[in-house]
Amino acid sequence: MYKVKEADWEKFRKKIDFWQENYLRRLNKEYIDVLKQDKAASEIFWTLEEKIKKDKKSMEVMVIMRRSIMLDIILELIRDNVIEFKDIDEFSDDLKDTVRQILDYKIIFKEII
Repeated sequence: MYKVKEADWEKFRKKIDFWQENYLRRLNKEYIDVLKQDKAASEIFWTLEEKIKKDKKSMEVMVIMRRSIMLDIILELIRDNVIEFKDIDEFSDDLKDTVRQILDYKIIFKEII
């Protein structure tokens, strides 16, 4: 089991703000696309309200900064296409290997189901 290294924790804390800002920028573009739809104003409003409500609950928007769940956060960020594997290149080989193994396992497990 991966044990969070201090160097990985420091890198994560430095990068998470940047990752979140990029994700929020992407969400904002999606909101703009909703606003540009050729639909009734009320339909656009309620569609946007529902999307924002859902997005506010996502881990990518509100990250709880705990060392104990850092690996889970990174995995979810990759799974939700907020970051790519290459975004963790600077992290330890141990972390990258653990992430790779878990992602590979999930891909294999999905194929079985």
